Amino acid sequence: MADREDDFDRGVKNRRAVLGDAWVDKSLGNANAFNADFQSLITRYAWNDIWGRPGLDHTTRRLLVLGMTMGLARWEEFELHCGAAIRAGIPLEKIQETLMQGAIYCGVPAANTAFKIAGDLLRAQGLLPGPEPLTAGVRVATHHTFSAPQLKVALQGRGAPVVLSHALGLELSMWDELAARLAAGGHEVLRYDHRGHGGSAVPPGPYAMADLVDDAARLIREWGRGPVTWIGLSMGAMVGMGLAIRHPELVAKLVLANTTSLYPEAAQAAWAQRIAAVNAEGMAAVADMVVERYLHADFRAASPAAAQAVRATILRNDPAGYASSCSAVAGVAWQDRLGEIRCPTLVISGARDAGAPPAMGQAIADRVPGARFEVIADASHLSVLETPSEFDALLRSFL
Repeated sequence: MADREDDFDRGVKNRRAVLGDAWVDKSLGNANAFNADFQSLITRYAWNDIWGRPGLDHTTRRLLVLGMTMGLARWEEFELHCGAAIRAGIPLEKIQETLMQGAIYCGVPAANTAFKIAGDLLRAQGLLPGPEPLTAGVRVATHHTFSAPQLKVALQGRGAPVVLSHALGLELSMWDELAARLAAGGHEVLRYDHRGHGGSAVPPGPYAMADLVDDAARLIREWGRGPVTWIGLSMGAMVGMGLAIRHPELVAKLVLANTTSLYPEAAQAAWAQRIAAVNAEGMAAVADMVVERYLHADFRAASPAAAQAVRATILRNDPAGYASSCSAVAGVAWQDRLGEIRCPTLVISGARDAGAPPAMGQAIADRVPGARFEVIADASHLSVLETPSEFDALLRSFL
């Protein structure tokens, strides 16, 4: 009956959802007396019984198929499923990570072929990412500091030294796009993971803001390229303020984005609750809340992959390191010393920022001699991600 589905019909639905109508129509429409039973078999058992099971979502199954066909050198099947995954909008970083995993477990020759096939598919659809040469001065070099606690560092470009300092719960990857643009524009760019974050060490906490400032100072001294232009956002900007106050010889220019120099007493209870939640339940207890504060609803709706990437980074945090860093942020208290800052300073706020509203940025600019204050109308907390063009324009005019 037309209103009743059998296993073949259910399998066709999954097959269409994964491979697309054109491929399925071709496969089923071209069936003949020799292969029709086979097409029916795989539709009922592979596409209904396996792809219809609830244990794994379709994205995970797609990536598993890529890994297994890569390992078995089933390149026709790999190309079919890879092309379908790309057309379905599976994030390229997930496909990339699957092939990188395969380079270890399937072998480099297999990965080489897989990357070539995937690259050709991306190029044909106009989705191949831009060039990222591994030549000297362009390649991103990663290191760790010699001094302890060790901090993960990324370096790229040649020219005037710039340090990028990330927000609480994120990593140096937060700056990927800006770092590439600055490096291309004649700067040597250093990014690093704060203690307790990413690839840096997680010493016992809680941390104080002075600890993070001391980390920044030894980082620059070990690099040997100071004084630097310091560009910090949120927690990274708090560290920048402390660096310019306590180690003025290391800072030539200062950019303070989406930050505050002092939290009101009423905010301390919220920080204590966040720390308690993470200590009790891990990062999942706060991840959604943090994403909502970092990225406004319109951006999350328009750029779901970017929002998901921020959430994934937050979830990767070591809970102890994150909670210890929360203590440092909650205790920031530079307001009464901002008058000691003597380097050129740009303060950036987002008009839609609930965590560090423009009034907090204005309070900083009012106290730093000669500071320039700018508000980005359509940004909330992660202004460099939400409004990269506006953020870049402000940096260019300042630098």
